Order: sequence, then C-alpha cells, then structure tokens
Amino acid sequence: MTEQQTAATTARDPHAFIAGLPKAELHVHHVGSASPRIVSELAARHPDSSVPTDPEALADYFTFTDFAHFIQVYLSVVDLIRTADDVRLLTFEVARDMARQNVRYAELTITPYSSVRRGIDDRAFMDAIEDARKAAEDEFGTVLRWCFDIPGEAGLVSAEETLRLATSEKLRPEGLVSFGLGGPEIGVPRPQFKPYFDQAIAAGLHSVPHAGETTGPETVWDALVHLGAERIGHGTTSAQDPKLLAHLAEHRIPLEVCPTSNIATRAVRTLDEHPIKQFVEAGVVVTINSDDPPMFGTDLNNEYAVAARLLDLDERGIAVLAKNAVEASFLDPAGKARIAAEINTYTETWLAP
Repeated sequence: MTEQQTAATTARDPHAFIAGLPKAELHVHHVGSASPRIVSELAARHPDSSVPTDPEALADYFTFTDFAHFIQVYLSVVDLIRTADDVRLLTFEVARDMARQNVRYAELTITPYSSVRRGIDDRAFMDAIEDARKAAEDEFGTVLRWCFDIPGEAGLVSAEETLRLATSEKLRPEGLVSFGLGGPEIGVPRPQFKPYFDQAIAAGLHSVPHAGETTGPETVWDALVHLGAERIGHGTTSAQDPKLLAHLAEHRIPLEVCPTSNIATRAVRTLDEHPIKQFVEAGVVVTINSDDPPMFGTDLNNEYAVAARLLDLDERGIAVLAKNAVEASFLDPAGKARIAAEINTYTETWLAP
C-alpha cells in the first residue's frame, strides 16, 4: 500500500476520526466509570469486598447474566467507595479517562445516597467531588458537572435523602445541574417520585430520569408527565410507541442512548436489533453515551463507532451526533458554542483535501 493509499484509508477510518473528535457525554455513571485499575486499587484498600483485586479477573466479574445481576455487581463496586479519599480518587481518575477520549464536557451521574449511608460525611463527600472537579478542569481541561440520582431500588427514603443533599444550601455543590432516577425500573414506578422531582426542579435543577430501559414505553410517559423529564436516560422501548416517538421529536426531548450497555444488560438482544435507527428516522434527538463503560468493556469512542455503523454515518454524520450532545447538555450557551465550534473546526480540518 502506498503512502497516499494509507492516508486515504486512515481518513476513512471512523475510529481514528472519533478518537480526536471533541465530545460531550451526558449519561455516564460515577462508580460505573471506574477503570479496572481503579476498581482493583479500591478493592485492595477494602479486602473484605467480593470484588477481585486482579484487573484481569474483573472482565469475568463484569459479565452479566441479566439486568438484576448487573445491579448486584454494580452495588458491590459501590461498596468499595467508603471514604472521602475513595470518592476523590475515583472522580479525578474518571476525568482523566474522559480527557484521553477528548471529552470536553460531561454530566456525571452520582448517587450520593449510596456513599453517605455507608458513613461518608455529607460535607466531606461534596468537598471530595468538587475538589476533583476543579483539579480535573485545571489539569485536563475537561469540564465536569453533576447529576444527583435517586437509586430507585432503595425507595422513597433514598429519594428524600438525595433531595436533601441536592438542595440544601449548605451542601449543594457548585457543579450540580440535574436530578435523576436510576436503578431497576421493574417494581419501581416513576410517579411515586413526583414530589421529589417537583422540589428539585423548583430548586433550579434539570430533570433527567432513566426510563424505558427494561420496562415499556409507559415508563417513559411517566417520566415525562410526572417527573418533568427534559431528557430520557436510555428510553430504549420508546420505539414501541409511535405516539411517544412523535412526542419526543416534536418537543425536542433527547434520548441518552447507550448501545453497548443495552446489550450487556440484556435490555436489547443484539446491536443489530437496537432501535437507535428508529429513533433517528422518527426525528428524535439522539445523544451517544457509555453508561458504565469499563463494566461493559467499552468507552465513549467505541459507542460512537457503534452508532456510526448502526446509522451508516460518515464523518459529518458523526459530528452531528457530537453536536447533539453539546446542544442537549446543561452547559451555558457560551460553553456550548465553544465546543460546537471546536467540533466544526476539527471536522473541516479532517476532511480538507
């Protein structure tokens, strides 16, 4: 192969283009983003845990039989976050991994209830994430913001506590922008959380609950009607309801799509059956995200490559996906304009003859 042919092949390689593409990520979990290196380090700190200390053994440990098993494994990793130092280490290292992928901005979903109920002091927890956020922005240039989410499996007690941590004047961290709801959907109806979302919204937070990942489109409707959702986490089963798709498209309510996650948790059987193409064809705003990347053997760059294949996108199409995430974010207008311009410049430079 000649040098010119090699250059042409590289130019057509979506992985190479994606690797350098400036990106924003809107659906990625704090604990779920811990790399094998960090998980093994935390497990070594807390040897009473069932989590392997060998990074290579984590691949088997992170093989899930179904969504319930995923939650079980996820919570075992959550249990490794026991001190403010653990929180700070995790947060800063997650930002480092994001920066390596050219993530310029991320809204990291954090479940503070899981940490404070394990004995981490409220103030110490907030100081740890904020210190890591500021240090990461100074060192890597990656801007982090927080979504505090309710772990649905823990019930209304966790909703009350998450609301307190998110809205208390003495505790609310500077980087907090949104209020979410995660965990299993089966047996956890969305309407019961309405009072907590109402108060969070009144306090100036955006609503971004998970819905329609492992239950039907009615859960997405519940999130929209009862929780005032501005974006939907996953929303995978929305494709089953044409009226819902039309509503999402008309009101420009984005879906936070995480393809590999949906396969790993068995929410979708195969990538080729993933409904992302139906979403796009219906005019729904789609953003690409990694969810719990190391647990699913992926990262944001890979998720863009998966989406590019499923949607048959060229570089300009991939860049549109990147700009979707920027526009759907809760970043300030100047910040959005800055990253969008960076995406445009990068794309035009890449495609220049």
